[in-house]
Amino acid sequence: MAGRGGVFNRKWDNNVPSECKPSPSILKLNSKLKWEEAHEPLHQDIDVGKTCGVGPGLAFANEVVRRRGDGCVVGLVPCAVGGTRIEEWRNGSFLYNELVRRSIESVRDGSGVIRAVLWYQGESDTVREEDADAYKSRMENFIQNIRSDLHLPELLVIQVALASGEGKFIEKVRHAQLGIKLPNVKCVDAKGLRLKADKLHLTTMSEVHLGIQLAHAYLASNSHNFTRTQVS
Repeated sequence: MAGRGGVFNRKWDNNVPSECKPSPSILKLNSKLKWEEAHEPLHQDIDVGKTCGVGPGLAFANEVVRRRGDGCVVGLVPCAVGGTRIEEWRNGSFLYNELVRRSIESVRDGSGVIRAVLWYQGESDTVREEDADAYKSRMENFIQNIRSDLHLPELLVIQVALASGEGKFIEKVRHAQLGIKLPNVKCVDAKGLRLKADKLHLTTMSEVHLGIQLAHAYLASNSHNFTRTQVS
């Protein structure tokens, strides 16, 4: 999820909560495939078609670093593009190929390991009933494909169950997300988090709370020590 926290009338308010502050221990793979210190908005050079604000990524990383302690370095690999349906992430599509390309590049130097994919998507799939009905099989295919193409058959995938949607089939998509039973796939539920006035996007502090929930789900699933972790 690119994140629209603090975005109003296509402008970001530049408010960065303490949970999302930059840290030398948190890196980002930028659009030029170079590592740099991560800062908000995390996706500003990736999701270039829309105004980016605060998302869950920095709050997630800061919580992981806080809980892990000295020596932990988190590498974030932003790949999100807002307003996309799961079908647009099918194997062979531009978005899917970019995700794979950036993920492979993130570990090319051999100093890091891809530990997890964080996935918050599906609002656009609530518009048409056929998309909502197909969501579960398409998401399962996505997970199986990304694991295959990254040669990581047990790659942890933490998805977020929707808090909102663009259409009326929100519950159908949520049911699909909560119903995925593939091994090493976890789900964090965003329902109940406060939304902005548009009733679609999360507020800045909701993004923070979601990031911390994702971190706790990640840490509970990945309890061994490491020096650097890449998260797509």
